[in-house]
Amino acid sequence: MNRPTSSLAALPSVDALLRHADAPALLSTYGRPAVTQGIRDALAELRSSRTVLEESVIIARVGEKLAEQSRPTLRPVFNLTGTVLHTNLGRALLPEEAIDAMAAAARSAANLEYDLAEGKRGERDDHVEKLVCELTGAEAATVVNNNAAAVLLVLNTLARGREVPASRGELIEIGGSFRLPDIMARSGCRLREVGTTNRTHLSDYAEAIGAKTGAVLKAHTSNYAIQGFTASVAEGDLAKLCAGRGVPFVVDLGSGALMDLSRFGLPEEKTVGQTLKDGADLVTFSGDKLLGGPQAGIIAGRAALIAKIRRNPLKRALRLDKITVAALATVLRLYKDPDRAAERIPTLRLLSRRLEHIRAQAERLAPLLQAHLKEEVATLGCESEVGSGAAPTARIASYGLAIRPGTARLAARFRALPIPVIGRLQDGALLLDVRTLEDEGAFVGQLEKL
Repeated sequence: MNRPTSSLAALPSVDALLRHADAPALLSTYGRPAVTQGIRDALAELRSSRTVLEESVIIARVGEKLAEQSRPTLRPVFNLTGTVLHTNLGRALLPEEAIDAMAAAARSAANLEYDLAEGKRGERDDHVEKLVCELTGAEAATVVNNNAAAVLLVLNTLARGREVPASRGELIEIGGSFRLPDIMARSGCRLREVGTTNRTHLSDYAEAIGAKTGAVLKAHTSNYAIQGFTASVAEGDLAKLCAGRGVPFVVDLGSGALMDLSRFGLPEEKTVGQTLKDGADLVTFSGDKLLGGPQAGIIAGRAALIAKIRRNPLKRALRLDKITVAALATVLRLYKDPDRAAERIPTLRLLSRRLEHIRAQAERLAPLLQAHLKEEVATLGCESEVGSGAAPTARIASYGLAIRPGTARLAARFRALPIPVIGRLQDGALLLDVRTLEDEGAFVGQLEKL
């Protein structure tokens, strides 16, 4: 029954609704305070609209509202944007082995900072340091919660109150208006810009290095590339200059590949190991980009400098928790078997998928999707990108499902699915790039809800 009424007395009381036969299920799931408040809110809405409903209908509405309020805001989605490492969608997917390690660490006490052999306090870096050193050739390593934190900690340790020369062409801004000069300022060092936007020479650095210099910084140009009439200084040459002047040379690699990606047909990215071989004293890089692990910032390089960084009080403020340590250590161990790394690490697996397999998947899905839409669905060749600042100008051939006409309303319908589907609007179509679609069954299974 749903009828307007002039008698507010016709509405049931809160107590009556709490005693209703359908109420115990809600009370068991959500607790008495939440259910009571839900009933009050529902009755207030009915009074406002001067409407009377059956008690069972009111209880059902309360249940729907409570279920909606209890839904987690952080939810799994299908990333079909074509950007494999999508910052807004959580970047790297973790290997199953890492997920298992995280669960094990979460459900039990663990020897995070306890030396089992000696029976005394240990160091949480020990769980990852040897692995980083083995994979990169570094003398020592430490980890913090992301790469921005790594840069902040390095500069605060080595150059607080001192100058840090950096090329104007490398003073990056990435997503969320994050700017490298701002991080440098917060570290307490003074940025000294050298060169011009498009051309920086070794002599520019040589002139900038002096008694006030704390370190020299070279940064990976994430999310953009400078082309045309350009010049930059090779890391080997800059390392020799810094060594001769007794100044630490720091390289912020950003994504930080641990192996040559060209073996998978991907754009070449300089590895952490090669950067250290070229003479960098310290290299900072992310755990959740090309490395394919959890969010973390890794600092690798000279043992004396790493020891100094560990003594910085900021290190404790920026340290990793046990769950992230477990995941990172597991991913690093997978790199010890490079021949299987692309199969076991999702980031590498998705980036290296064979084009014919992606095309076959798109052709297989197109008629299944068409059956649930009035819009036209077609298979379309497209381009994916790595994302998160890695290989910013490189595009990787892919295939997707093009739905026309593609509108914001159509995109919203896909986002409203139980597992939201995120694509991109392009050339009048909603394009779903299937390069990153591995759980095909779950995708197809919810199409009827469109």
